[in-house]
Amino acid sequence: MIKRLSLIVCCALLSLTSTAQEGRVAMYSIGFYNLENLFDTQHDEGKNDYEFLPDGANKWSDMKYQHKLKNLARVLSEMGTDRIPSGCAAIGVSEVENAHCLSDLCAQEPLAARGFKFCHIEGPDQRGVDCGLLYNPSFFHPAKVWLQPYVLKNRDARPTRGFLTVQGTLAGDSVTIIVCHWPSRFTGKQARVWAGQQVKAEKDSIVRANPQMKILIMGDMNDDPFDESMAKGLGARRKLADVKTPMDLFNPWWQILLDGKGTLKYDGKWNLFDQIVMSHSLTRGTKVKDYTSLTFYKAEIFRRDYLFQDSGRYKGSPLRTHASGVWLDGYSDHLPVVTYHVKRVGI
Repeated sequence: MIKRLSLIVCCALLSLTSTAQEGRVAMYSIGFYNLENLFDTQHDEGKNDYEFLPDGANKWSDMKYQHKLKNLARVLSEMGTDRIPSGCAAIGVSEVENAHCLSDLCAQEPLAARGFKFCHIEGPDQRGVDCGLLYNPSFFHPAKVWLQPYVLKNRDARPTRGFLTVQGTLAGDSVTIIVCHWPSRFTGKQARVWAGQQVKAEKDSIVRANPQMKILIMGDMNDDPFDESMAKGLGARRKLADVKTPMDLFNPWWQILLDGKGTLKYDGKWNLFDQIVMSHSLTRGTKVKDYTSLTFYKAEIFRRDYLFQDSGRYKGSPLRTHASGVWLDGYSDHLPVVTYHVKRVGI
């Protein structure tokens, strides 16, 4: 398997290098995965986590928790390996209860073997689910972490997840990763449009401070690429040719959804709520084949046969942890996504 993956990477690099004037080109991958309720078995004070306790609705035991950790670690460790044997440099995650869960996750053998670490800040979500960023310190080096709050328009609304923001370096370039989990569809679309506008404002502020900053906005947006929150609120554009100014964002997932591929299924139809969009600074080299700084190369939904139900009413849907109160010992109701980026690293 390693030889096969190495061959794939070598072919990709040879193809890219042939378009560069000189030097070799290295590839890096960035991912996102909704972990679907990664809860430990202990109650967090002030959080509504009761269904994920041993005596709760899901009878959430240590055995189930350990299975969940092992299953997720398998997926996370394989993300990005279709093109890069070392996998992802950084992976944003959502629906994780606390830092304890992330610590247990990074201690799983396939992630511990690569030395994975994490960034996390406890948020105000009433269920207790937060966003986090896992990273391989051999590639990504965080320098600053903060939680940009989701500012409520309606004071009576329930507090919800903020936008975990991590600034650091990857391949020598300054990179900002914003990990999101926008309000659910039950709250109405305006809550997500407002989320898009808030993330856009944060992104604009970062670009004004450093127009060269490489920005990746990722997460479970609870909307498709063409929905108002993404296309107008955030302003992520469908076509690379329309990404012209430092303030513009590119969304490669629009066409992928139009091609019939998605990350979650509802009523037999694919949606693509899990997205990674990128700043103009990550796309400039794509147009002119200049890889002197990190440059977007490709976006893919990560798929493995084991991630899907293979029988029953929901055959072909992502294999989740629970369904109709039954423990399925699965992974998540979402599929992961990965973007690949390249940079010339030597002459």
